[in-house]
Amino acid sequence: MDIYEWWGLVERAREAAGDRADDRDPPDDPLPGALTDVLASLEPERIAAFAVTAVDVARSAYRWPLWNAAYLIEGGCGDDGFMDFRDGLALLGRETFTRAVADPDTLAGLPVVIRMSRGERGWIGYESLNAPIAEAYHRLRGERASLDAAVEAALRDRIRPADPADPADPAGEGWDAEDAAANRRHLPRLAALFKD
Repeated sequence: MDIYEWWGLVERAREAAGDRADDRDPPDDPLPGALTDVLASLEPERIAAFAVTAVDVARSAYRWPLWNAAYLIEGGCGDDGFMDFRDGLALLGRETFTRAVADPDTLAGLPVVIRMSRGERGWIGYESLNAPIAEAYHRLRGERASLDAAVEAALRDRIRPADPADPADPAGEGWDAEDAAANRRHLPRLAALFKD
């Protein structure tokens, strides 16, 4: 599945969710269900292709500056939290995602981030895009095992073997996420919102 089709499907789900598409925190968050419905309208093979492209999208955001932005926004962010953050960021749509990957400080302009900086409820992250993907596939096939097998087979050639230089590290310049001066230098808008 090409990236334009992938983002188009996300946008269809966002349109169905309406004005509640940008916050994963509410218990009745409509976006995951909307994405499930959109994906369930596809052939099972297209759902598997969506899952493979989702992995590529998440990998494109595996960057230190974005991880440090997530750390500021969420008051801490480990490996699992950063996976959730990237999946949720993808659900914010192509424009927001692309802008945030290029310049994570742009996240300071999102209403949900502004609310979070005030200590109000809100969350960018989403536990896993795999959930709506698997649910859509299950609706069509009545099982999920063949989805897992198809995605694993498609990704097998893309996974690089371990390298002594550790290519699995996030891309981009990293810094200590708890260093207030470094945060002000690299993420000035976010640092101003989430004061030390």
